Amino acid sequence: MSRQPDRNEEQPYWDRWIHNRDTEAGDMLVKKYMPLVSYHVQRISVGLPKNVSREDIKSLGLMGLLDALQKFDPSRDLKFDTYASFRVRGAILDGLRKEDWLPRSTRDKAKKIEARTLELEQSLLRHVTPEEVAASLEMTTDEVYQAANEHFFANVLSMDEQLSADESESSSFSLKDERVFSPEEATVKQENMEELEKMILKLSEKEQLVLSLFYKEELTLTEIGHVMNLSTSRISQIHSKAIFKLRNFLKPEAGG
Repeated sequence: MSRQPDRNEEQPYWDRWIHNRDTEAGDMLVKKYMPLVSYHVQRISVGLPKNVSREDIKSLGLMGLLDALQKFDPSRDLKFDTYASFRVRGAILDGLRKEDWLPRSTRDKAKKIEARTLELEQSLLRHVTPEEVAASLEMTTDEVYQAANEHFFANVLSMDEQLSADESESSSFSLKDERVFSPEEATVKQENMEELEKMILKLSEKEQLVLSLFYKEELTLTEIGHVMNLSTSRISQIHSKAIFKLRNFLKPEAGG
């Protein structure tokens, strides 16, 4: 059984692949970077409904990795894992957009929850808890959390699609410089970040830790589970609850 090349051994495989498209070298490089695919599958799967197969998402990610391998230009000042990350993530998101991955029943449930939440907030003149929304709709609290989480991710996909629609299609790899903001944009961004930080401080310590490890430290849910000594499903539940609690601030940003 062949083993994966380590870093010292990797360059000869790249040479064989780049110059001769050697299939054995290509297979070795795919095996070397498959953990990158697994990483993005794990992170993107967090907001998806259970009916979406992880194997299907993994296949999309593999297509992105193969595309990256075909198009990577080693003469550019860019590491392959950085380049491949964009390709893998993009391939997964593109595939999810093309498929109706969110069932109509789930979309309807999310809309019903949004509408009832708004009604309760208007009548009570305060933010409502997911428990109150669940009781009002005769649902379980977990159903409310899950629907809110899936709907949030759907909005993220929708925003990505709108952004990509403004960019011309090209086979070459390019990165948009997002570091330059107008004074107005910089002010709004700073205000939003400050408000979000205040909202996050209202979460429980566990919820804050999960969000920090997931979004800042970029650990997977399984890795966070090891850190916190909790199951992956429990970490997923904590993540969903945190997203629901932040919904009132994030909803305008997500276009909900």
